[in-house]
Order: sequence, then C-alpha cells, then structure tokens
Amino acid sequence: MDFFSLLIIKYSIVNNQPEVSEVIFSPIEFIDWSCLTLGALGWGQIQIANSNRIEISQDQSRKSWMLKLCDNVLEFYSKEIDKITGTRIKRFQEIKKYWKNKDDVWL
Repeated sequence: MDFFSLLIIKYSIVNNQPEVSEVIFSPIEFIDWSCLTLGALGWGQIQIANSNRIEISQDQSRKSWMLKLCDNVLEFYSKEIDKITGTRIKRFQEIKKYWKNKDDVWL
C-alpha cells in the first residue's frame, strides 16, 4: 500500500538562523479538509490553504478522507466547467466579435 505523507516544519528566522518550533510528519489523510484547497493544474492539485493553520485529525479514516476528496474534486470540476462554459467562453466570443469588426492597423 502506498502512502503520501507530509513533513511540515514550522520555523521562524532569528538572527538569520532558522528556529524550529514544530515538526509534523503525517499522512495527507490526517490533514483536515478545512486546511486544504484544490487548484486547476493537470488533473488537479491539493494545496495547503494557509500554512500558518494546519489541523491534524487522526480520527478520520483513509477511506472517509478519500471519499471527501472525491466529493471535493467533483464539486471543484463542476465549478470549473460552469466558469468555462458560462462566462469565459461568452466573454471571448464577445471579444472576437469586437475584433472582427476592427480595422487591422499593421497591414
């Protein structure tokens, strides 16, 4: 079985030297979803929303975390599709129409 784990090191710089305050080694399934976001890169990416606020929750199972991942990705993709098919395509259709009616200044 494969695991994706994170090594999180909380530190500050004091006199040009790192001062470590906490070290966390955790499977990603222990990172609470309230601390994570999804981004649109390739098949999608999981991002830590705010590295100053990371909540570890060892009481959720891998299965429940993965099911929540699927729910979140499906919701995320639906929003992305709405953005693309709704406002973005319409916006560039309008821009194209505008530019089709313009004189070309370089020829």
